[in-house]
Amino acid sequence: MKYYILLLSAILATSFAAFAQEDIDYPSSEWDHAKVILMHTPGEELFYGVLHPYAGLFEYYFDVDRAAEEHRGYIAALENNGVEVYTVREILDQVPIEKLRARVMDILVYDTESMSNMDPQETEEYRRYVIGEMSRADLIRCILLRPKVTLYSSDNNTGFEATYSHSPMMNLYFTRDQSITTPRGYIISKMNSKQRADETQLIALCYEQLGVKPILTITGDGRLEGGDYLRGGDVSYIGCGMRTNIEAIKQIMEADAFGHDTVAVVKDHKRWQMQMHLDTYFNIIDKDLCTLVESRYYAKEGDPEWVTVDVYTRKAGEKRYKLTRKDVPFVEYLTEQGFTIIPINQADELHYANNFLTIAPRHIMAVGNQSQQLQDALAAHGVKVEWIPLETLIKGYGAAHCMTQVIRAERAEY
Repeated sequence: MKYYILLLSAILATSFAAFAQEDIDYPSSEWDHAKVILMHTPGEELFYGVLHPYAGLFEYYFDVDRAAEEHRGYIAALENNGVEVYTVREILDQVPIEKLRARVMDILVYDTESMSNMDPQETEEYRRYVIGEMSRADLIRCILLRPKVTLYSSDNNTGFEATYSHSPMMNLYFTRDQSITTPRGYIISKMNSKQRADETQLIALCYEQLGVKPILTITGDGRLEGGDYLRGGDVSYIGCGMRTNIEAIKQIMEADAFGHDTVAVVKDHKRWQMQMHLDTYFNIIDKDLCTLVESRYYAKEGDPEWVTVDVYTRKAGEKRYKLTRKDVPFVEYLTEQGFTIIPINQADELHYANNFLTIAPRHIMAVGNQSQQLQDALAAHGVKVEWIPLETLIKGYGAAHCMTQVIRAERAEY
């Protein structure tokens, strides 16, 4: 077993090194051939989230072990299609241990507020001692669970008692959100929810270990979550609404980080949790085929579901974008871009049918158990669908697209 672990570690290290050296284009389209995807199989950090699902940003309670099993099955399905999947834990297993210790120094908290007679320097020395003795596995636990030890004086035993609390990274398995991958490179998000804020630092550490440097990190009042970004070949589609704001979008444009000369800012006026991100109601299957949930597709001007687009463009060679069209109806804009739109009915939408992952032109990985109507519509357009059993994981308010970050792809040729 020890030999096997060492061998696996060596293979992963070699693979990650090759990742940094490979001359493969960043994806420019959702329909590019996915080659490398970043994912995180949920572990014990997820348990805390399901204790109060709403507070954990989840829809329902769900079985943590079953969720992990489904996630591993999804990874296997991707690998069967030639996709290389890197998990956060695999990458952390390759991070130099002193770098992990440095991260935990900023995470592990000893709260001595109730111990007025406690020497702060002595407490800090003891905390550093404990971190210095930690194994790699326990350092990773600290990073994922973010523990806090609240200390009290006691007349018994060692003289100490404690209560223990955590601020776990329960939403980390939605690896779509902490960053986006544009044709220019990786952008580190700034999450809309305080409890998810530290996830971006962890994903940045993963990119660092992979040997690549993000081209931008959203700062200040900017808010960006990856589920709001879709690559459309010649257009960057970016949702502006519940989770992503115009300040973050401006930062990306000003940094010339989108990599497309046209940016379509899709403005959501409803701000409904079920449709929190652009990819929950709109998705792309091919250069001329997309989906849109029926509530948005059939909405009329003035309806809460009405979606409009502000279009920013620049000429070839220019860096600055200009607002060239404002409040264009979304359906009208998609039709102008040459898309045929497949509407998704409400029953399928609520079963996360729209949140699929395109891994090649007209080839998608989608949540199983959708209506015959949708199956027939996809088949009529020549779409190859692999229906993935994700019944447990979707109770966390996300599905096949939300759980993946495509970080390497090959351009689709027609």
